[in-house]
Amino acid sequence: MPDSRPRIGVTRWEDIPGERIEDYWERVEEAGGDAVDLRGVDISITSLDGLILTGGLDIDPQRYGQEPGEWTKIAESERDEYEIGLVTAAMDADLPVLAICRGSQVLNVAMGGGLLQNIESSNHRADYKTEGYPSRWHDVRLEAGSRLNKLFEADEIQVNSRHHQGVLRETIAPGLRAVGVSPDGIVEAAESEKHRWVVGVQWHPERAETEHPHFAPQQRALFSAFLGAAKSQPERVQTA
Repeated sequence: MPDSRPRIGVTRWEDIPGERIEDYWERVEEAGGDAVDLRGVDISITSLDGLILTGGLDIDPQRYGQEPGEWTKIAESERDEYEIGLVTAAMDADLPVLAICRGSQVLNVAMGGGLLQNIESSNHRADYKTEGYPSRWHDVRLEAGSRLNKLFEADEIQVNSRHHQGVLRETIAPGLRAVGVSPDGIVEAAESEKHRWVVGVQWHPERAETEHPHFAPQQRALFSAFLGAAKSQPERVQTA
């Protein structure tokens, strides 16, 4: 392992306006890993050193015991099944997992939690009325002593926002701890209490966001920490 670059599986499915799958791959490469495109790939989790769950459309609410609401735009059911199975296998093998936006919601559902299907305010959604579909921005309060609090060396950070669904404290999965919360009570970051390195963030740390020059350099630390965990694997648990 010390002489090789960690192989990081990166999920993707549908194309989302204003977002680039290449952003995820580039952040992995910059941090010292090799990105493995998992679109349409049947792969053993034991061939990977870490997993990134990416953004996308909504998870089928029936997977957490609800009927679809008016504003829910369900992704392909195959994606839900594939990613829930994939992240479950990754956690069983104790691989590092970085779950981003929809990915953080997949992580929560996979571990037994639920979602708020639609956030009434538009403060969290991308601005789809403006050319380029820019992100909206808000603060996130980080729990003292949490992994992200130590990583960013801050009690509060400003993040981009491109989602209309989210996790609430009352819907967070058993075994996940809310470590970042927006001013309106949406869980913006969660860490597993059961695994070596499993982190979900509701924002998009992979984006360049050139109009907010502080953001990308700060978020590189998240990818560096994730790759660092992937490079320092303990003896593998063999699982399919």
